[in-house]
Amino acid sequence: MLYSGPPLSPVRVPAPIAVLSEGRPVLPVWQNQLGGLTFRIGDGPDGLFAKWAPAGSGLDLAAEAVRLRWAAVRTPVPRVREHGSDASGEWLVTHALPGESAVSDRWKAEPARAVRALGTGLRALHERLPVAECPFDWSVGRRLARARRAGIEVPADLPEPPPVDRLVVCHGDPCAPNTLLHDDGSWSAHVDMGALGVADRWADLAVATWNTRWNYGPGWEDALLDAYGIAPDPRRMDFYRRLWDAT
Repeated sequence: MLYSGPPLSPVRVPAPIAVLSEGRPVLPVWQNQLGGLTFRIGDGPDGLFAKWAPAGSGLDLAAEAVRLRWAAVRTPVPRVREHGSDASGEWLVTHALPGESAVSDRWKAEPARAVRALGTGLRALHERLPVAECPFDWSVGRRLARARRAGIEVPADLPEPPPVDRLVVCHGDPCAPNTLLHDDGSWSAHVDMGALGVADRWADLAVATWNTRWNYGPGWEDALLDAYGIAPDPRRMDFYRRLWDAT
């Protein structure tokens, strides 16, 4: 099974990240399934986070940088400090934000508060980002086309998409680790915005609810939807979960 989470073994700091740190402490905090790494540089309000995508990983940090700059004037997301690349890979450096990951030990121990914050935070994101001004597309057609270009075989039994409930600017990866929470349990910000784009809100909701099982255990899906302010929609949830798996 592919793993995403805090590194389980020692991690070598890529040379460009070491240079960017300017001698400050560099702590690896996350690795993803494609070999990408996230490092914290320094501490406190002046801290930075540096994402690293090794060459050939397929990760597109340039796309995330563009999306962050667009979203940052509208909703709390990381502010871009620097983006660059060389033959070894690509990096994206952002300023630290207040708050703690919704999958920190503290919030895993308080799932009711964490899940409510996930729902209210996702609703706020959807309401703050204007569809008419968004230049990014995360529609079903766009996702399937991108998957096929990448050589991914889309299952023949994937059904036709249900009618759009409501178009919003979706996060694109609304899993619990990508929401930060304040100490009081309210949502603080969203991170990892590389797939942000216009789509049916259920493209986010289906995955956000599904992900609660992996991080908090069964039984929290309805609590997230209640905090968002919507009733379950089994047909749309099933379709967008299958699409997630397929793409």
